[in-house]
Amino acid sequence: MTVNPYRPSVSNPAEPPPPGQLELEFGALHGRSGDARTTTLPYLFKLGLADNWGFLLGGDAYIWSRDDQGQRERGVGDTSLTLKRAYPVNESTSLGWEATATVPTAKESLGAGKADYTLNGIYSRDMGELHLDVNLNATRVGNPEPGTARMAQGLSVALSANFAHDWSGTAELSGTHRTGVAADAQLLAAIAYSPGKRYAVDVGIARGLTRGAQDWAVFSGFVIPLGKFW
Repeated sequence: MTVNPYRPSVSNPAEPPPPGQLELEFGALHGRSGDARTTTLPYLFKLGLADNWGFLLGGDAYIWSRDDQGQRERGVGDTSLTLKRAYPVNESTSLGWEATATVPTAKESLGAGKADYTLNGIYSRDMGELHLDVNLNATRVGNPEPGTARMAQGLSVALSANFAHDWSGTAELSGTHRTGVAADAQLLAAIAYSPGKRYAVDVGIARGLTRGAQDWAVFSGFVIPLGKFW
């Protein structure tokens, strides 16, 4: 089985796993903004339902948080459920969409508090040794702060390339905008090791570019196949 990693970038590719294949992505992320610290254990289960259809189940298995006043919180994070559809255009280009509901399984101090709904459009293209993923999305925020808009828009552009045997690198620019909230933009860089294409291990760093983003974050994780069920 060959895995199709979505890690380490924010952008998802258009293609789901092959029909019947279940994959797990798991990692750790530590971020800092001023004196505030957050560590999370993000996970994602990916299942190919049929040709060009997939289902994703993900979230944060656990969160450790400390605000700039030293107040600490910990607990499980929110959970996202995603239906995915790809539309291959030719051998090098695919389009796709994802419809996601984020369920408030975390306590309100760590999560959204109410369900969020996201529709994401995807453009993926192979360009020789380079691979491009562009995601454009809109989210209906279930629990907006007073004086802020309910709709948020997001855009991410990721480029990845193989630069040595079994090694690849990724660079990504991403951001979100919601009226009444400071804009969030970050630059991400990562490397991944994928021997035999049955699993991948990654490590990377993200740097916030705007006042609304984390100052920086470091992360690492892996992708493995769990089984082929049909």
